[in-house]
Amino acid sequence: MTTDIGRIPGNPIPVAQPRCSTCSLGQFCLPVGIPEPELERLDALVSERRRLKKGEVLYHANDDLTAIYGIRFGSLKSCVTAPDGREQVVGFHLQGELIGLDAVADNHHPSTAVALEDSELCIARFGELETLSRQVPSLQRQLHRLMSQEIRNEHQQLLALGTMRAEERLAVFLLNLSERLSARGYAANEFVLRMSREEIGSFLGLKLETVSRLFSRFAQNGMIEIRQRHVKIIDGVALRELAGVHDC
Repeated sequence: MTTDIGRIPGNPIPVAQPRCSTCSLGQFCLPVGIPEPELERLDALVSERRRLKKGEVLYHANDDLTAIYGIRFGSLKSCVTAPDGREQVVGFHLQGELIGLDAVADNHHPSTAVALEDSELCIARFGELETLSRQVPSLQRQLHRLMSQEIRNEHQQLLALGTMRAEERLAVFLLNLSERLSARGYAANEFVLRMSREEIGSFLGLKLETVSRLFSRFAQNGMIEIRQRHVKIIDGVALRELAGVHDC
């Protein structure tokens, strides 16, 4: 499935100035390190937003790359269809993160992006963003940094799936989620899982029953408290030791 060149899926929402220059999430997104005059040019470029309801698709796999999206609030998952028809989750995207960078290589999205909850995204049309990045070296460096980060995350995921035991994978997942939420000002040791256990299992290469059993075991061992999707980390040291992460 493809979208028309230059067409943004859904119904974009025009927004009033200013935007990137005053956004509290700028430290995680495109504005990092960009001087004030160039920020104004980025503000002019990011002139639309898109709202998604839970379960709504932002773009489908094989759609043309028309824009890069910054998540103002909410969260999304990226997924592909396995050869046997099953959905395979390949990533989770949180508030303040960009989504769509993995389409830059061949100008087509390799996965489908779906809202895990009601979400709002800023739209940066890729053609205009690419042109501006050539004119603003600091923006180009930030784009390269973010794409490098995507590659690093993929390598870490491959390492987890290839070498870690099931309990290590879940421990790493919870710690990674905790760190990402903490960096955005949320509590590091208490959060709500926006994704289902089935989606977590798909992402980690584990069966639903295994994920449920591990959550119960972590709770019984005093590492976490779990109430439906509400998670509280009780013994972060033990969780980090299980994940192979040691404090200096």
